[in-house]
Amino acid sequence: MAAISRTPSLLDRLPAVRGRYEPEGAIARYTWFRVGGPAEVLFRPADVTDLANFLASRPADVPVTVLGAGSNLLVRDGGVEGVVIRLGRPFSTIRVDGATIQAGAMALDYNVAKAARDAGVAGFEFMVGIPGTVGGGLRMNAGAYGREFKDVIQDVTALTPSGEIRVLTPEDWGPRYRGSAVPADWIFVGCTMTGAWGNKDEIARAMALVQESREETQPIRTRTGGSTFKNPNGQKAWELVDKAGCRGLRLGGAQVSEKHCNFLVNTGNATAADIEGLGEEVRRRVREATGVELTWELERIGVAAGGDA
Repeated sequence: MAAISRTPSLLDRLPAVRGRYEPEGAIARYTWFRVGGPAEVLFRPADVTDLANFLASRPADVPVTVLGAGSNLLVRDGGVEGVVIRLGRPFSTIRVDGATIQAGAMALDYNVAKAARDAGVAGFEFMVGIPGTVGGGLRMNAGAYGREFKDVIQDVTALTPSGEIRVLTPEDWGPRYRGSAVPADWIFVGCTMTGAWGNKDEIARAMALVQESREETQPIRTRTGGSTFKNPNGQKAWELVDKAGCRGLRLGGAQVSEKHCNFLVNTGNATAADIEGLGEEVRRRVREATGVELTWELERIGVAAGGDA
């Protein structure tokens, strides 16, 4: 990919919106790693209708990227071309109706779990262990502690690239291990989930156990991006990384976590290139030591400082 050409004329080509456009919008602040270059244009839609109208009217050649909580995301140092969409408060609603929960794409998984607990609805305790949003969970069928989004989903709402609203059945959504059948250029805006009636105290205890386990085993209070690599069939990525001698390995300001070696950490002054380069070095060492080719779970977007993807 060629270097990003950030011309003022891009704003002139974009449709009128009720939300806000921000040229050269800083997006590193929205990611857990706190690294990476700016968006050519950052767009915060006012609501679903505003977003749908934008998609229906935008020039077809303008690339669009959606930014959620940034918990499993690495933005490269050269930034992201086109329009980066940051969904805000209008997309973070959570409504509980009996044992059914409707949640917007920007609702934090943790908040969904809390809302279910307060309503006495069981089945969502695992979401306390997922550091992201509902939208990200839908994209990758996120899971933790033996359960995944597919275990609670009733239907999923998404926008097509042309702004059409589609309500998808679980079969249409097509969840798989850390992925789904929905095209990458569709934007999740919400979903309906179903649990079962439970005892509030028991639900609270189960959530506390998940939180305690995370505190003990994961570097959640550091600048990290969650699990870096997918688990190969029948194996655990962290064990392969450990076997290859990569625990604590450093490159620039990036480090393989000593606490959980499927996590990469920004020790304070890392660049996106440090983090991605360290990940590739880990993949190389694991391949040489075990013959296993690790696949990135961490999503990487944008271009490098020199202009390459």
